Amino acid sequence: MASPRPDDVLKLEAPTEGFLCPLAANVYGVEFLEFRIRDLDAGMELFSVKKPEDDGTAPPPPLPEDEDAVRTIRYNFGPDFLRRGTIGTSLVFSVGPREVPSFRMVERHYFKDRLLKSFDFTLGFCMPNSRNTWEVIYTLPKLTPEQEQEMIDSPYQSRSDSFYFVGDTLIMHNKAEYSYQG
Repeated sequence: MASPRPDDVLKLEAPTEGFLCPLAANVYGVEFLEFRIRDLDAGMELFSVKKPEDDGTAPPPPLPEDEDAVRTIRYNFGPDFLRRGTIGTSLVFSVGPREVPSFRMVERHYFKDRLLKSFDFTLGFCMPNSRNTWEVIYTLPKLTPEQEQEMIDSPYQSRSDSFYFVGDTLIMHNKAEYSYQG
């Protein structure tokens, strides 16, 4: 199967079973260094992670059996997260020796294999050997009290696929699973 294009992933109605590209597809050397999630309405940080500073020694590449684990994250947010209105994320990343002419992220969020919301953001050009910050604002979907309770009662049944493209070429695919039990 050919590598999916943005239009292909925008048609997905459920999370993918596996990953739609290998780690080796990242020929641009894009590396995520920091990631923050914050509630823009309350002015509160909800999550933050930062890669340790580089000590000059490159870590070994993951073993083939570990590749899925290095691109899947589990979040454990409290039930209040489901009632938040506007979320902001900040992603700091570096680019390797090749320029990235157009960097695009398509994110699909699901609950129990049902599409809840889709996001599509384009950053544009990234210089080679650069460090970049990508700020994104998400308006969260309104949920009924019944939907909120079902999501709280179903930890990690809320999932997302994040697809990263350079032009129309998929270079990275990450997954996340969410619990709202707190």
